[in-house]
Amino acid sequence: MRPRFVALAAAVAVAGTLASCGGGDGSELTIYSGRTKELVEPLLERFADETGIDIAVKYGDSAELALLIDTEGDRSPADVFFSQSPGAIGFLDGRGRLVELPAGVLDAVPERFHARDGDWVGVSGRVRVIVYNTRETAPDEVPDSVFDLTGPEYRGRVGLAPTNGSFQDFVTTMRALVGDDRTLEWLTAMRENGARTYPNNIAIREAVARGEIDFGLVNHYYNEQAKAEDPDTPTENHFLPGGDPGSMILTAAVGVLDTAGDRRADAERLVEFLLSREAQEYFAEETFEYPLAAGVEPATDLPPLDQLEAPPVDLSDLGGGLERTRELIRDSGLERA
Repeated sequence: MRPRFVALAAAVAVAGTLASCGGGDGSELTIYSGRTKELVEPLLERFADETGIDIAVKYGDSAELALLIDTEGDRSPADVFFSQSPGAIGFLDGRGRLVELPAGVLDAVPERFHARDGDWVGVSGRVRVIVYNTRETAPDEVPDSVFDLTGPEYRGRVGLAPTNGSFQDFVTTMRALVGDDRTLEWLTAMRENGARTYPNNIAIREAVARGEIDFGLVNHYYNEQAKAEDPDTPTENHFLPGGDPGSMILTAAVGVLDTAGDRRADAERLVEFLLSREAQEYFAEETFEYPLAAGVEPATDLPPLDQLEAPPVDLSDLGGGLERTRELIRDSGLERA
């Protein structure tokens, strides 16, 4: 994390799972965040500092938080949902739990990066890639399709994170492209081919770096962060061509919940802040994601978003498939691998 945010992050006091900044009298803006505390806490605290709006943040897995909000119903204390993935926030959209954002907010990003109905907006982009060990594999030896990874030459060499939201969105993308039967066949084949499972993208990248596995399905920015910390790390990203499911461009997304009530204006101010130049530069420089608004460029030599061959899947369609996707992953046995 860069110096200008270190002092701010160090100053944050956290108590329990709901971290607060302000009076703690129940009047604060409550954010359920599927983005990790380490990643976004400095940015959220900067918002609270600049606006004087008290905030309370509950961190957790995006899909689990979305299901929790749905279960809490009208009693949910959540005002804003900040999702790691479009699938989780799309699930809530499909359940009628989000309210429409102002047109000016939606217009801040390209149309493909916000919900068709205007109920959520992407704030940063992550590209699915294959990260590989450069000591073990030459660039031309990395497969150009995730479907190739079920071959015998990749047995026991690939890492996956079945419970991770981005992996689940990738699986939902595959379902949209090739159908449920072919997707379950691929998931099962990966398990049978000895794919190693990990809790998250960081664990996968680290396993690739130490040679435990040769390939991993991750989001691009994990390796960019690792290279910034250690330029000698023996890992590189491979961007898949031809609209392969493994090349999906995913967005971290934010939406205002129908339980926001009289805190809706403050909630919309947070959304606007996340699309501001300040926040977009944070995503570019601190997390190495693709900024989606304010004309901010990526901080590293990443390929431009408009040059990537992402599959033709509307992000708005990912949410409706969340529960079925999780069912297919369970049925494949990957969660137990």
